[in-house]
Amino acid sequence: MTLGYDDVLRDRIAQRLGQHTRRTVTDPSKRHAAVAVVLVDSVVGEDRVDPAPVDDWIAGRPMPEDLDGRMVDVSGGAAFLLCRRASRLSSHSAQWALPGGRLDPGETVVEAALRELDEEVGVRLSESALLGLLDDYSTRSGYVITPVVLWGGGRLDPRPAPDEVVAVYRVGLHQLLREDSPRFITIPESPRPVVQVPLGNDLIHAPTGAVLLQLRWLCLEGRDDPVNELEQPVFAWR
Repeated sequence: MTLGYDDVLRDRIAQRLGQHTRRTVTDPSKRHAAVAVVLVDSVVGEDRVDPAPVDDWIAGRPMPEDLDGRMVDVSGGAAFLLCRRASRLSSHSAQWALPGGRLDPGETVVEAALRELDEEVGVRLSESALLGLLDDYSTRSGYVITPVVLWGGGRLDPRPAPDEVVAVYRVGLHQLLREDSPRFITIPESPRPVVQVPLGNDLIHAPTGAVLLQLRWLCLEGRDDPVNELEQPVFAWR
């Protein structure tokens, strides 16, 4: 079932974020980045056709037998914006991501998230849209990511920058509550479990998967479980 996009949801999420004692990471060897978790409204059935060239995006990457990489039939009710990154980017190309990037000198995480949201997705919000911050996540590729949760105030009209983003999706929050989510697997390269969050017909891995899992646990369910020890797949270590 879809979740209603209303003041009740906004106030509940803001309250849980406000009461949360955030887990922060201080690591001078890593660059600081912010991602925007933008909560918007969506309509059931508006995403029956995947706008991205999925076969090109997968580029031969092995897929589980029950999945084909397509992000279809995920919209409806309260949702968040999810990007499919361009395949020609120099780092983390062709991966699922939330809008975001590294902080410019003197920027706060909120300012960086709002700027990257505008530059990558063409959505401009003010600091009054801030609901709160999730825990920092330290990546294998040299970043400390701070997730910034924002209330979009409606459906919004994403206009992705083609050099960075192939397509933007409105993914219903109900997708995070699927019975088959989350999944955890082991890999020989690390003792930490790799997290996988099923959305549509694909799996979202950390760091994005870890952020989305905490969005579910803390903001939707009121659980304070940490996600910063969940591992990324090896292809995301670079």
